[in-house]
Parts: sequence; C-alpha cells; structure tokens
Amino acid sequence: MVYATHNDLAKDARSAVIDILDARLADAVDLQTQMKQAHWNVKGPTFIALHELFDKVNEDVEDYVDDLAERLVQLGGVAHGTARQASARSTLPEYPTVRDGHQHVEAVSAALAAFGKLVRAAIDATDRLGDRDTADLFTEISRGVDKWLWFVEAHLQAER
Repeated sequence: MVYATHNDLAKDARSAVIDILDARLADAVDLQTQMKQAHWNVKGPTFIALHELFDKVNEDVEDYVDDLAERLVQLGGVAHGTARQASARSTLPEYPTVRDGHQHVEAVSAALAAFGKLVRAAIDATDRLGDRDTADLFTEISRGVDKWLWFVEAHLQAER
C-alpha cells in the first residue's frame, strides 16, 4: 500500500523506492542488533577499545534505521521495523557466536561490508527510479558504513 502524497515522484517509482527502503530498513535493524551483540559480548585485552567502538558504530546505524524509515514514510509507505519484521526480512548473514575481540572484529567487518554492498546497490536502483533524494540518503549511509568498516578493519590490518 502506498499512501497518497503531494510528493511529485510518480506513484510507481515511489512504490519501488519504498520497497527498496523497507528492505534496507530490515537489514539496518538487523545490523544494529548485531553491533549491540558485539558490544555486549566482546572479551579480551582490547575489550574497552572494541566495546566503545562497536557502541559508536551502533549509534550511527541507529540513525540509519531512523533515516530509512522516515524516508519511506515520507514517500507514502509503511515502515516495517519491529524486531520480528526485520528478522524475517533481513538479508544479512546471522551474526556468529563468538567471544574474543579478534572474532568480533571479523564478524563486525563482515556485517558492515555486506550491508555496505546492499546500500551501494540501492544508490544505483533509486537513482534509476528518478529519486535522487533517496539515492543521496543511501550515499550518505554508504560513506558512513565505509568509515566504520575502515575503523573496525584497522584492528585486523596490522596482523595481515
């Protein structure tokens, strides 16, 4: 269902963009819970650094969740952002059961990279649909995810 709006994007384009936004919303909600999982459960000599890093990543992902949901509602859609809705629809791999810092860094890196790839595809898709505003939102999210991926992977790169 697409609600009526005075937004000048064609209804078919809005509907397609809403679907893309809602899919990435599910992934973003999942990513947020994965960041908290890492934050809560990290152990080891780098505990405090990673504990704080994962929490900062989570804070930005929480903003992405809100931005995606609000944009899709602006276009006349309904955000499906409950934990159960997101769980049923997320395309991100499940966060593994890990404990030490190194394993969490690997898992968080993989989650951020997977989400970043989906967001970059959404940039192109929404641009093709004529919604440069949503493409810009996805571009902003992509830049943020790439920054956090860099911060997290820096913990691995000295070992490579």
